[in-house]
Amino acid sequence: MVSGFSDLPWAEALFLYAKDSGAAWINALRAAAPITNAAGKEKEARAAALAFTCTGLASVGLPYEVLETFSPQFREGMYQEDRLRRLGDKIDGEWQSTVIRGGPIWSGNVPIEQPATATPSTPVTVHALLLLYDKDQADAQRWAAEVGQTLAPLGVTIVRQLSLDLRLDKRIGREHFGFADGLSQPIPFGPSVVLSDGRPSERDPWHGVPLGEILLGHENAHSEKAPGPFIPTDEKARADLLPEGAPEGFLNLGLNGSYMVARELRQYVASFWQSLRTGAERIRAHDPNAAHVTAEWLAERVIGRNVDGHLLCPSGFPAAQDGLPQNDFGFMRDDRYGHGCPLGSHVRRANPRDGLAKDAASAQTLLDASNNHRILRRGRKFGGPVDDRYRDDQQERGLLFMCLNSDIARQFEFVQQTWILNRNFATLFDETDPLVGPKGPFTVREQPLRRIVEVETFVQSAGGEYFFLPSIPALDYLGRL
Repeated sequence: MVSGFSDLPWAEALFLYAKDSGAAWINALRAAAPITNAAGKEKEARAAALAFTCTGLASVGLPYEVLETFSPQFREGMYQEDRLRRLGDKIDGEWQSTVIRGGPIWSGNVPIEQPATATPSTPVTVHALLLLYDKDQADAQRWAAEVGQTLAPLGVTIVRQLSLDLRLDKRIGREHFGFADGLSQPIPFGPSVVLSDGRPSERDPWHGVPLGEILLGHENAHSEKAPGPFIPTDEKARADLLPEGAPEGFLNLGLNGSYMVARELRQYVASFWQSLRTGAERIRAHDPNAAHVTAEWLAERVIGRNVDGHLLCPSGFPAAQDGLPQNDFGFMRDDRYGHGCPLGSHVRRANPRDGLAKDAASAQTLLDASNNHRILRRGRKFGGPVDDRYRDDQQERGLLFMCLNSDIARQFEFVQQTWILNRNFATLFDETDPLVGPKGPFTVREQPLRRIVEVETFVQSAGGEYFFLPSIPALDYLGRL
């Protein structure tokens, strides 16, 4: 939670299924892959994180009455019928074009009621996600193999595995389409947030969010303690857990934990660049003043930044910040109408900042409101590098999107439904996100004309689920069930 382990560029994501294994495997796994805590060394030689689906917690023996104290979104799962519609995955019984053919491969297959008669959402059930981070790819893969050998005798199977990559280029990460990624993140503040020099963290004017937006049990944007799961107090639980934030007679299982959203997103690089090249050619063919419109020009406007992460702005790129792209900016002052960064671009939809304000007087209010929906992203790409972005090499590649939030509905789901997939976002009509949405029109404003290009489906979901990422004390408790 504290670190994305950027100094450990290689990782293995192990999706685990623990049939009738109880909780014994948790401690065996922790012996083979010690879970990293926030108080660890600044530079770890390797690191590990472990998160559970709702069915995974049930499989290790967490009682149903405790599972009921988790959030409804976590208990119902990502592929609950109404949620599928809100996330744009399945509508009227049909998987949408933003999902791989035949439907997703994996999920937690929740809810857990009446498992004997329930129809699985996906062919593969995931109970837990183990993330192993290392400096070297071969070492990470060896470590994953060792963990698999440790778990197999205990009835725990690795049902899916992704090799992840976060190697930096010019101090920034890049996704497979070639663009800088992960530049804008919320910055938690609060009494419990302490800087490396011991000073309390102050609120960042652009990206500051209360710690409770990320961690359960702390004050959130609504000045409330972010609610988490709790358990009845008993001697065994008191050895690990605290009553802080739990009802009287209960202990807080969620304190310092978080909900993690994971989605396996496949990226179709050649389709992306071929489509935008075709779109640029059509624009140039109809407009003699459009010589500047190229595939690269359109791609930058689909994203909202140039390939190195600098914001598109009518007055030119904002000045760099410590050698990195400027990230302290609002749209109201510098690009209210989207003549630089289009209104429907991916970065503007994913984080509108103050761009939805009706006037300058309401800009701060809208910035604060936007920050109430921020998510802390921890995703990494999978698949090999792209040699020729216009040629389909048939390799599977994409992004294992992962984010942390304390309120799945108000944060991740709100962003997906109200901003990313909203067809009437920011005065637009019948458009969705041009990068991760379905096929459709995308408007680029220019003077004196606007340009409309048809974009294809470039990203598809191959699986996903909501996970609980427990604190170390909570993990200790789960291991003793």
